Amino acid sequence: MTQLAANSRSIDAKTGGADAPSWFARLRKNAAARFDLVGYPKSTEEDWRHTSLAPITRTTWKPAEPDDTGRPAALAKEYTLADEAVVEVVMVNGRFAPELSNLGTLARGAVVRGLRQAVAENHPAVEAHLARAAKIESNGLVALNTANFSDGVLLYFPSGTSIDGNIHLLHIATAGAEPAVIHGRLLLVAEDEVHATVVESYAGAGHYWTNAVSEMFLGRNSTIDHCRLQQESHEACHTSMLQVIAGAGSDLVNQSATLGANLTRNELNVLLNGEYAHATLNGLVILDGERHCDNHTLLQHEKANCPSHELYKHVLDGKSSAVFKGKIFVQKDAQKTDSKQTSKSLLLSDDATMNSQPALEIYADDVKCTHGSTTGPVDEDMVFYFRTRGVSLEAARHLLTFAFAADLTRRIRVEPVRRRLENFIAAQHGLPQDMRITDEGSHDLRAL
Repeated sequence: MTQLAANSRSIDAKTGGADAPSWFARLRKNAAARFDLVGYPKSTEEDWRHTSLAPITRTTWKPAEPDDTGRPAALAKEYTLADEAVVEVVMVNGRFAPELSNLGTLARGAVVRGLRQAVAENHPAVEAHLARAAKIESNGLVALNTANFSDGVLLYFPSGTSIDGNIHLLHIATAGAEPAVIHGRLLLVAEDEVHATVVESYAGAGHYWTNAVSEMFLGRNSTIDHCRLQQESHEACHTSMLQVIAGAGSDLVNQSATLGANLTRNELNVLLNGEYAHATLNGLVILDGERHCDNHTLLQHEKANCPSHELYKHVLDGKSSAVFKGKIFVQKDAQKTDSKQTSKSLLLSDDATMNSQPALEIYADDVKCTHGSTTGPVDEDMVFYFRTRGVSLEAARHLLTFAFAADLTRRIRVEPVRRRLENFIAAQHGLPQDMRITDEGSHDLRAL
């Protein structure tokens, strides 16, 4: 048995205890057994051949312990959305931190709760949905998370719930003297006719590994605007799985940004499981040094008349590297599918590398699906245009890089997230902090 699997048994005992529901204890046991069987994903597997998990597999990770120093509070203050969030849940090293959180007041029946508490209370949404989308058979990292997570967040919205404002889930990691692992977990269940905005932020200090798993279930005609900001320590590793099951008429908007960590692997799978479901997936990756990010996405069209649109942009400097592997999968019953996938990458250094693999797999005959990929340096014709108007070479390159990234940030409808990203990009390139491309009204399909 691997060391982490052995650790998972002890964590399971601490989390669930003797009073844990039988279904939960059984899930934990099965997940630990699954990880024992398959272990970590290997570079010999097709989906992992461009990303080595050696920084993870060669490190002995200890379960992250509670941090009673002032570091979590300082990081929470730095990354808070403050008054721009109606609810802010702060997790420190994978555990709910009530003293740093603001649970606010939501619509009647809506639940924002620590997952550990929800399991102990046997909340019906947990038993019905936990590990039903992100199955332990998905890969070894999902099994490892399921066997090990010590806490997490449950978001449950009954039918007809409309949340006016942002729900912010802030994940703080602080490593001690030894490398620490945090298995974050999110379960979001939106029944029919739900409207909500959820922002996830990941930040930390030190050498640690965040292994996050999120599951989202969207009922009929529900709308979820989901933003995910990864600003981890540059010493950290970050792996994640987000699995979404979208019902008829639902609308998912997922905006993700990878700005931190030394090694990042994100997997995003969306199952459009009802007619007229719609999904928009946008991602921004900004890397320098020798850092690496791997984004895998799957848009699975199961039913007819489901549009989906995807745009991922990468800005790579130094010796950084990135992978984008996206697939649009159209089942034979998914007639009238309209789906577009685009990957665009900007290389600011001759030593930066990008591997882009958009793909289509179509079994229906009445569809409109396209994909495309471009990778290259800053447009020298545009640089020349700026130079002829008195702009320095360095400033011209910075402005064009900002514009390249801001083409994506302007699509973000959550204003504090858009502002934070644009501030980050401007700071990276020595540009004024008040630079904005704010025509978020252009969040339409033509802009793709």
